[in-house]
Amino acid sequence: MRIEGASAVVTGGASGLGEATVRRLVAAGAQVVILDRDDKRGEALAKELGAAARFAKTDVTSEAEVQAAVQLAQSLAPLRISVSCAGVGWAQRTVNKEGLPHDFEVFKTVININLVGTFNVLRLAAATMAKNPPLTDGERGVIINTASVAAYDGQIGQAAYAASKAGVVGLTLPVARDLSKAGIRVLTIAPGTFDTPMLALLPEEARQALAAGIPFPARLGQPDDFAKLALHMVDNGYLNGETVRLDGALRMPPK
Repeated sequence: MRIEGASAVVTGGASGLGEATVRRLVAAGAQVVILDRDDKRGEALAKELGAAARFAKTDVTSEAEVQAAVQLAQSLAPLRISVSCAGVGWAQRTVNKEGLPHDFEVFKTVININLVGTFNVLRLAAATMAKNPPLTDGERGVIINTASVAAYDGQIGQAAYAASKAGVVGLTLPVARDLSKAGIRVLTIAPGTFDTPMLALLPEEARQALAAGIPFPARLGQPDDFAKLALHMVDNGYLNGETVRLDGALRMPPK
């Protein structure tokens, strides 16, 4: 897939994995629409990157807001790239030490943002991509979603988060098959322990302990590690229907 001359949408694009991906896509010649709920960071990033970037304040669970962002991207250039990085985390045992059950509304919220929101973006982007003229090998677009190693190695307290990310992994192959006739590839990245704004809230000692548990390289993943893989997925037209762990060979312990 040729990035130059195409447009892209990136959810969670104002920070972390999404921001790094936005920067690399712009550097490669794409017109990028940044989807995020943080208007201050999103507008600042778009201003910094200049004419190749736009910001659209977006809740990924809103059909109207996502559709508006997709239409904005398509108005700039053919929409051929969609990267979903928006998500939330949560830690709570199924039954806590006091015998109370997991908060049901929180469980539904995590699933709604991480899984339902990802599918909402995927389906609306794919519907627009399917109308594009085909490129080499009949390709019209590529969709990249974000799961987590928690989809495979969910830890104690990660029932909601792990379930939501396992759902993203589960979407990958059937949706790739669904969209094969339209020439749209579908892929997922499952990051391990990454140095994102969420992890930055931890004390440095805790961050170092997390890094030490990664076999090699023994460091936290950097957002640009994710962005580089995302761009390779865009470029490599034979990658399809697969989830790739990006984790330095990490396998998460129970807690």
